[in-house]
Amino acid sequence: MKSHVILLCLGYVLLTSAHSIHNKEWTKLILTHHWPQTFCSMEHCTTNFTYWTLHGLWPNSGAECNASWHFNASLIEDLLPEMKIFWPNLLKPESTIFWKHEWTKHGTCAAKAEAMNTQHKYFSKALELYHKLDLDGILRKSNIVPSETYYKLTDLENSISSSYGVTPKIQCVSEQKQTDFQILGQIEICFDKQFQLVECEHSREELQSQSNSFHTGFTVCDISVPVYYPPLGSSL
Repeated sequence: MKSHVILLCLGYVLLTSAHSIHNKEWTKLILTHHWPQTFCSMEHCTTNFTYWTLHGLWPNSGAECNASWHFNASLIEDLLPEMKIFWPNLLKPESTIFWKHEWTKHGTCAAKAEAMNTQHKYFSKALELYHKLDLDGILRKSNIVPSETYYKLTDLENSISSSYGVTPKIQCVSEQKQTDFQILGQIEICFDKQFQLVECEHSREELQSQSNSFHTGFTVCDISVPVYYPPLGSSL
């Protein structure tokens, strides 16, 4: 009986802790880019995109903050042509379901900030930050391009940090048969509430709050393992 009570109490503490983290006010925005070739190798889709596309603009805490605030594609009709180019649905190109997911899960939380307190403002801000960063151009300036030649993770990090002045979070495919290299998949750049660039290093608590929000196929790249930046059409 005593052990049963202890288990119930422990369960309550864990549930309360998770709820507290889930509802904690966010302090950072994470502009997440993914490499289409890597994404489609994981999700069994095909892509002709030869540049980094947007995955999303994610607050570092919270998810699905307002279930009653439904996605309405007509409210961003003027943005859709641009979004199809730079924030495409790689799995279902003609569908708006990807953007619906991003709005429901992340946008409704980002909307706590006045600058993103409408659906149109949220998607506009994400596109604005994406173009401002020009991640694809930054990497190319450092001669880091899709290639069959492997890169050092430090070369990628230095290229980005020297241009932006902050540390990015670079992610690779975590589950792979190969052991001699890792596949570049996702790059996160972080902003504060005033949309100023900040470091992307996370506390343990922040990582907990994000565990159900990010693509589970990616993990932080291992600095000791060569990085494969797959070109279009490569066989992964």
